[in-house]
Amino acid sequence: MENHNIVIIGMPGSGKTTFGTALAEALGRDFYDADTYLETSEGRTIKELFAVSEDCFRDAETRTARALGSKKGVVIATGGGVIKRRENIDIYKENGIIIFLDRAPEDIVTDVDVSTRPLLKDGPSRVFDLYRERIDTYRSSADYRMANDESIEHVLEHLERLVKELLEKRI
Repeated sequence: MENHNIVIIGMPGSGKTTFGTALAEALGRDFYDADTYLETSEGRTIKELFAVSEDCFRDAETRTARALGSKKGVVIATGGGVIKRRENIDIYKENGIIIFLDRAPEDIVTDVDVSTRPLLKDGPSRVFDLYRERIDTYRSSADYRMANDESIEHVLEHLERLVKELLEKRI
C-alpha cells in the first residue's frame, strides 16, 4: 500500500490542491498538482489548450494521468474534469486510491474566484450546472468520499485519518 497513490478528485474549487498538499506533507509523500504538471509538460497553459478546443485539453489531461498514474506512493490532486474520460480514472485506479473531495457548489461560489477557472468563467451559475452534471460521475469514480463542509483543519484531520486507516488495512 505504501506504493499506492492517493488521488483526489472533485469540482474546481473543492480544495483538491489545498488538501492534497497538506496530506502529502502529513504522510511524508511527494505531491503533484495535475494541472500544474500538465502545463509544465505541455508547455502551454490550460487556458491556451482550451482555446484550441476542450478535446485538446482533455487529451493533455489523459497524457498527464498516464505520467502521474505511473508514479509510486505520491499524492495527486487532479483537475476538476478528469472524470470526463473514464480512461483517466482507470489509469489512476491502477496504482491508486481515489478520494472524492465533495464540496457543495454554494460553498465554492462564495469562496472561489470563478474568473480564474476556464470552465467557470461564465459565472457562478456554471458551478451549479457542473456539479449537477458531474456529481454522479464523481461518486461512481471514487473509492471514498470526503465531505469538505467543515473547517480546513477538521476536513484535513478526517482525510488524514481515512488515508492512514486505508494504509494500515492494505499493508
